[in-house]
Formats: sequence, C-alpha cells, structure tokens
Amino acid sequence: MPGTYDFEDLILKLSTPFYICLIGLEIFLTYQTPHEELAKRPAYSFKDTFMNALLMLLNGGIDLLFRAAYVSVLIWFYNFSFVAPISTHWLYWLALFLAEDLAFYTLHYVDHHCRLFWAVHVTHHSSEHFNLTTGFRSSVFQPLYRFIYFIPLALVGFNPADIIVMYSITQIYGIIVHTEYVGKLGWLEYIFVTPSHHRVHHASNIQYLDKNMGMCLIIWDRIFGTFQEELPTEPPRYGLTKSTEQQGLSQTVFHEWKAIGDDFAQPIDFKTKLKYLLKAPGWSPDGSRETSKDLQRKLAAAPPTADRSLESVEHS
Repeated sequence: MPGTYDFEDLILKLSTPFYICLIGLEIFLTYQTPHEELAKRPAYSFKDTFMNALLMLLNGGIDLLFRAAYVSVLIWFYNFSFVAPISTHWLYWLALFLAEDLAFYTLHYVDHHCRLFWAVHVTHHSSEHFNLTTGFRSSVFQPLYRFIYFIPLALVGFNPADIIVMYSITQIYGIIVHTEYVGKLGWLEYIFVTPSHHRVHHASNIQYLDKNMGMCLIIWDRIFGTFQEELPTEPPRYGLTKSTEQQGLSQTVFHEWKAIGDDFAQPIDFKTKLKYLLKAPGWSPDGSRETSKDLQRKLAAAPPTADRSLESVEHS
C-alpha cells in the first residue's frame, strides 16, 4: 500500500512542526505564568520528557517492524468483507471515523480492565506530569495487538489502508488533548474529548480512575457509563496510585509484568493465575487488594467528611 505510506509520511511532515510549536508554547507558559499547582510541580521536567520521547520511539519501532504482519491480517479479513463499501465518499470517511473511534474506545476500555493489557498500557499513565509530550508516552507493545480491534472494520468493508490513515489522523487529536492550559470548551464538552476530559483520564484520584476512554469523541463514555466530568473541587493528581516517577526505562515498561510474575510465584492453582492475568488490575483472590470499581464503591458509600481521608489512605 505505497499510497498509504506516502500519505502517512505527509501527515508526519505536517504534524511534526505543529507539535513542536505547541510544545514550545506550552513550555513557555509553564515557566512564565505557573499557576499554584505548577509552582509546586512544574508541568515539564527533562527526565520525564526524555522518557516520553524514548517510549514513543520504542512504540514506533515495534509498529514499523510488525506492520507487514498486521496489515496482511487486515487485508486477509478485508477479502472476506460481507458489506459493500459505502459509495458516497464523505459518508464513507465519516462512518470510518465513527467506527474506528468506537473500536479505539473498546481497545482502551479493555486495556484498563484486563491486567494483561494494563501491563502494556500502564506506561502511558505512569508520568506524574501532564503536558503535550505525555501524549507521546506510548504503550510500547500495543502495536502487537491493537490491529485486532480493527478487524471488524475490515470485515464491514473499510479498506485496511484507510483504517491505518484514519488512525494516524485521530492520533494527532489524541495527543493535543494532553494539556493543562485549555479549560472547559462549552458545548464541545458534550461531543468531543477535551483536555478537561483527558485530565480526568490521567488522574489517580479515586473517582477519576478508568474514566473518559475516548480518543476523539466523548459520546462513547456518555453512552457506556465511563464518563466523569472534571470537578473544580477535585484537581487531578497525575500518575499511578503507586508512584513510579523515579524508575528507569526497564522498570517503567516492565514493572507491572514483574508484579504479575510475583503473583504467579505464589502457591496458587492455574485458574487463580489466569484470574490474576485477565481480571481487572487490583483483583486478588482473598480481596486483600481493590480494583478501581471497589475503591469507587467505597468512596461513594463513605460519609462526605470521610471522602478526603479515604483518598489519602488509598493513595499513600
């Protein structure tokens, strides 16, 4: 699909200077007009930004190496498509955008609710900073399975080349919502993922965990019950519930895999090992740990005066 590669190359050439200008502006704002929170924790640090770039390069390298394989799989399924392609050009691309955004929502939901995939995706959430470069803090091994969620699109008549191009375009939007410098956007908040929505997604506050999974559209979260508004009384605390800020590259990428290995090393049966792997992060057979839903139920049941103490205990 040489035309696809050429178009992706054009997208890269156009988006790179766009990103550079936006990041430069954000850095300028960070150090010229820091708000109270940024004064305590600047949005940018050299170590964090370097890690973001490194993870992006690793993800991109794996994607390039594996591309021939997953494109071949998508083409194979496309040959068995059972729906005639939409003949109206603009309607075809609109339908592809909607279908692919829903596919990404599904992928993202599974990444957060199955520990096997969370072990891959956790790297994207591990930064305690939130800025445009956080959008490049990629889930390193996601290209090895992301294409599976696009197979239904190929089966209903969307060309694999178009699927890849659409993903590249929507990724641009998915990156620019990683910022603290854009407030709420009025009626757009009801349709699109905004920086406010995505700040919630990256926060480790209990009521914000596993919320706002969409890439471009927030409608999926509103439909499927994963939407959470950013609350003025609850500023986001970025990163994981257990800090990994001081970890190096290997620990950042593999720390959850190591934790899974530690669980597997216990004297437990194979069925329990599978549950450790496939159930939500935080699951344990004896209930000694808590998933995000467990924490949210406990927070909802706590008296209002106890909410803050509960948060401080769970995130200590």
